[in-house]
Amino acid sequence: MKKIRLVGVFMMAILLTIAAAACGQQQTTSLKVAEVTRSIFYAPQYVALEKGFFEEEGLEVELNTTWGGDKTMTALLSDGTDIALVGSETSIYVHARGANDPAVNFAQLTQTDGTFLVAREEVKNFQWEDLNDSTFLGQRKGGMPQMVGEFVLKKHGIDPQENLNLIQNVDYANIPNAFASGTGDYVQLFEPTASIFEQEGIGHIVASFGEESGHVPYTVFMAKESFIKENEEAIKKFTKAIYKAQQWVEAQPAMETAKVIQPYFEDSELDLIATVVDRYKSQGSFATDPILDEEEWNNLKVIMEEAGELPEDVGHSTLVNTSIAEEIINE
Repeated sequence: MKKIRLVGVFMMAILLTIAAAACGQQQTTSLKVAEVTRSIFYAPQYVALEKGFFEEEGLEVELNTTWGGDKTMTALLSDGTDIALVGSETSIYVHARGANDPAVNFAQLTQTDGTFLVAREEVKNFQWEDLNDSTFLGQRKGGMPQMVGEFVLKKHGIDPQENLNLIQNVDYANIPNAFASGTGDYVQLFEPTASIFEQEGIGHIVASFGEESGHVPYTVFMAKESFIKENEEAIKKFTKAIYKAQQWVEAQPAMETAKVIQPYFEDSELDLIATVVDRYKSQGSFATDPILDEEEWNNLKVIMEEAGELPEDVGHSTLVNTSIAEEIINE
């Protein structure tokens, strides 16, 4: 009789273990994320993946690189992805086209422009007026890099259309190759390309567009309004994991962050990654919390309007949801 009871207890324990495991599996939520490009600029996102911050929240995150704002937003609006990491200006473009289910910004990742001005020749004591009458290889018209670049140039009294030989017909992915092949006296580049060019003697970093333009919601996690409403708990967990990563990056030396994110940049040396992380960190490019505040949103609209790319004046509360991020920070 005792033997039968012991077997019964043993079987019950096994069933309870299986049930617990099944419950654990049910609690895991899968999310698809599309990033507009692969960049050290997005270091906190990779930290959240590598340090297991998403897993701690019961999330399984599938990251895909969609290479371009248009492709990223197409993926989001067509339900090819749940969350998009892209410039917040794209949400304004979508709203202006009369979207019934707008893309809503819910967690900010970067808060400055991430590009640098690279000169072909070494320029001692660089002044912005040195650009006058030069050939400038710029970014795609209508994108944040181009708009910020134009905003900064005008801030320094330079009219890109009048004072420069401006080249804007080169695809984003081909801009570095065009400069390396001899096109342009100056070019606007992201990292790590800017630092690689400097190491290889192709060009010299002379200024930061991020430092010059101030805080803007440059790269933001967004999702369709309906998705956020239907998956509020998952969005909250996602935002919490990003916040953990932001705080971790802020607290750690650049080299520690570089070691964690190196698997995402296998073609880049560890020291170079650390240099780029330190450069972005020192100029405050990485947001230290996910809140996209109204002042930053208004700065974005000023930059877009200056570039002639603001289709309509969209209020902060229309396309930005700060309640989730605020709740997490206040916990």
